[in-house]
Amino acid sequence: MGRTIADWGAATGADAGGSSRRAHLPWRSTRDPWAVLVSEVMSQQTQLSRVVPAYQRFLEQFPTPAACAGASLGDVLRAWEGLGYNRRARSLHRAARVMVADHHGQVPPDLVDLLALPGVGPYTARAVSALAFEVDVGVVDTNTGRILSRAVAGTSLTRGSAQSLVDSMVPKRRAWEFNQALLDLGATVCVPTDPMCGSCPISRRCRWRASGYAIPDPARGSAGVSTPQSDFAGSDRQGRGRLIDALRRGTVPTVDVAEVMGWPDQPDRADRVVAGLVAEGMVARQLSGRLRLP
Repeated sequence: MGRTIADWGAATGADAGGSSRRAHLPWRSTRDPWAVLVSEVMSQQTQLSRVVPAYQRFLEQFPTPAACAGASLGDVLRAWEGLGYNRRARSLHRAARVMVADHHGQVPPDLVDLLALPGVGPYTARAVSALAFEVDVGVVDTNTGRILSRAVAGTSLTRGSAQSLVDSMVPKRRAWEFNQALLDLGATVCVPTDPMCGSCPISRRCRWRASGYAIPDPARGSAGVSTPQSDFAGSDRQGRGRLIDALRRGTVPTVDVAEVMGWPDQPDRADRVVAGLVAEGMVARQLSGRLRLP
C-alpha cells in the first residue's frame, strides 16, 4: 500500500503541479520563509482576495522578522487592517520576537522549532517546512483533507491518519510541487459541492469515483474538513474587531466603547471585552480615559 500511495503522490505532483489556477498568488513565487509564514498566517479563515493586498502591504513594511519584531504591536495591528482575527497579528509579532531572540532573526527550519513559535500550529509549521524549506512533509488543510478522504482513502479520515497518509505520499525532494498540486486541486476542482470530477487529472485513481459515488461523501467530517465556525454577527469577536478598527484611526474615549462595538445598550459586555483586550496587550488605556493601540 505504501508504494502505491507514493506512486499516486508522484503522479499528482506531475499531473497537476504545473497548471495552477492560483498561480497569481504572490507567495507562490517565493521560498522566503518569512514571506511564506506571513502568507500562511494571513490566509487562515480569510478569503484570498483580502489577503493579497494585505500581504504585499505588510511585507513592504515588515520585510523581515527583525523589522516586525522591532515595531510596536500597534503598528503591526495597523498593517493587519482588513484581515480580521487580529490575534493572529499579535501572535506573528510575538513569533518574530522569538526568532530575533532565539534564531538569529530567521524563521527556523526545524519543525519542532516552528511549532514552538507563538501562534504556529501543525498546519502552519508543516506548510512553512514544505513550501519554504522543501522538507518532505505533507500539508493537511480543508482542501487537501477533502482530496485525501475522497480520492486516496475512500473513507473519512482523522487528522492524524490524514497527516500520516499525506506524509507517506510526498515524492522525494518534491514537497513544494506536490503540496501545491493538492492545494490547487482542492481549491479549484475537488471542491466541497459539485466537484468537477470530469476535469480532474487524478479521477482515474479516485476511490470515491470508482465506487460510483455509492458511498456518502468521505470528506464530510473528515480531517477537520467540515468544522463549523461560530456565528460572527453579534459575537464578541465582531465587537473586538470593530474596536480595533476604530483604534487604527485614533484613540477612542472609554465612554464611547459600547457604541463603537455596536452594543450601545450593553456597556457591561463592552467593558468585559475591553478588559480582555487590555489583558492580552492588544489595547492600552491612557490616563485621560481613552483607549489606544499599544
